[in-house]
Amino acid sequence: MKFSKLDLGNLVAVGHSDGYLGLLIDRGDEFELVEVPAPIEAYEGLQHVNSLVNTNALPAASEPLKMLLVQSTMATSIGYNCNDRILQVEFSSGSIYQYADVEPETWEALQDTDSLGRFYNNNIKGQYDCQRIDYIDCDYSEEECC
Repeated sequence: MKFSKLDLGNLVAVGHSDGYLGLLIDRGDEFELVEVPAPIEAYEGLQHVNSLVNTNALPAASEPLKMLLVQSTMATSIGYNCNDRILQVEFSSGSIYQYADVEPETWEALQDTDSLGRFYNNNIKGQYDCQRIDYIDCDYSEEECC
């Protein structure tokens, strides 16, 4: 077996739809969605590799997160649990990530920013422990949760 070293540090999320593997790539000041033809097994394989590599589980939120719908090319919704200090981001690709120990001030600033993608890159990505989640009981609304 021949091995190749991989650096997937800029790969934020993956998805699969209609025979295409969607890759959400962080390009610094913006996110790019790249779609490549691939069977569903490619997506499932990447999910499996992710579960093997990322073993740091975040604590579960004590109650479902209320999600705010956002207008952004990066994400479709964001949510925050004030008691547990967990931030949740649902990316445009459909991937959902939770970030631990996020300060309330960061949540407030995220809601007020002019560019969700820029704020995420500068203030959230790489700054907090995070975990991709496949399912969570969410209440999608346009009301604030805190």
